[in-house]
Amino acid sequence: MRIVFAGSGTFGLPTLRALVEGGQEIVLVVTQPDRPSGRGRTVHAGQVKRFASEQGIRLLQPEDINARGPVRSIRAVEPDLLLVIAFGQKIGPSLIGVPRYGAINLHASLLPKYRGAAPINWAVIRGEAETGLTVIEITDRMDAGDILGQRATPIGPDETAGELHDRLALLGARLVTEVVRELVLDEVERRHQNEAQVKIAPRLKKTDGLVDWKQPAVAVHNLIRGTTPWPGAYTWWQRKAGRESFRLVLAKTKVIEGAAGGAGPGVVLAAGREGVDVAAACGAVRILSLTPAGKRTMSAADFVNGYAIAPGARFASAREGAS
Repeated sequence: MRIVFAGSGTFGLPTLRALVEGGQEIVLVVTQPDRPSGRGRTVHAGQVKRFASEQGIRLLQPEDINARGPVRSIRAVEPDLLLVIAFGQKIGPSLIGVPRYGAINLHASLLPKYRGAAPINWAVIRGEAETGLTVIEITDRMDAGDILGQRATPIGPDETAGELHDRLALLGARLVTEVVRELVLDEVERRHQNEAQVKIAPRLKKTDGLVDWKQPAVAVHNLIRGTTPWPGAYTWWQRKAGRESFRLVLAKTKVIEGAAGGAGPGVVLAAGREGVDVAAACGAVRILSLTPAGKRTMSAADFVNGYAIAPGARFASAREGAS
């Protein structure tokens, strides 16, 4: 099958690799233009681009895949299928009808749950016990096309969004490979999405990582897992009275049931080698690792030693102290 692959980032890379290794003919790879990143704003080639270059696959990096030039280039390679995975640009009607088998997308949720830009994050934040992957036909409506294949997987109670992302990327390679084979054999069983079951997963903002200690401990833990590694869950700590509080990014936590003992939300209950226990509305959260502003990520034990935090200290959902 002659496939045009459109994807950026790392989520679709295992699928692209599996298709190449499985003998599928990738006639064109479309990925986002190189962007500056990091503190030095250095321009780096993405992993999809690097892989395509290593394999000698023709590459296209349009600012708008639906512009006349890119559409003409895609038509010219006469694809059987357009496969889109985490590409970051909407596929318009001028492209959907080009390939023989149309355009399909691998989405990181069990659609119709979690349509949108951040399905992995919101499934974790909202405490789902299960998520998965769905291959759909691409239509004018975002993530609303017919389901061509689906695979479920449990979410670990302490699994972060980053860890789940990497695991789903590998599972996605198997699912897409199966769907591509079924398309060729005309064995795909299409089914409509149930619109009554739709949940939305909007793009995350940095402010979505702010911890509200008035929430139950499980909800706080889920927020921290769901925003790791980006945008990062954070809280504020005023180290000394009268001084401005500074931000702590919470990297790894666990729930301590029934440990608050009547302490107010955000109050530190214990601080030692095992971690920093912080009271929530119900139960407590044990911080295992964190990143103080401007510092490296460290274990909670190292944080306790270096910053002399003690029981009775309080974490807050807003900056306090000197103006």
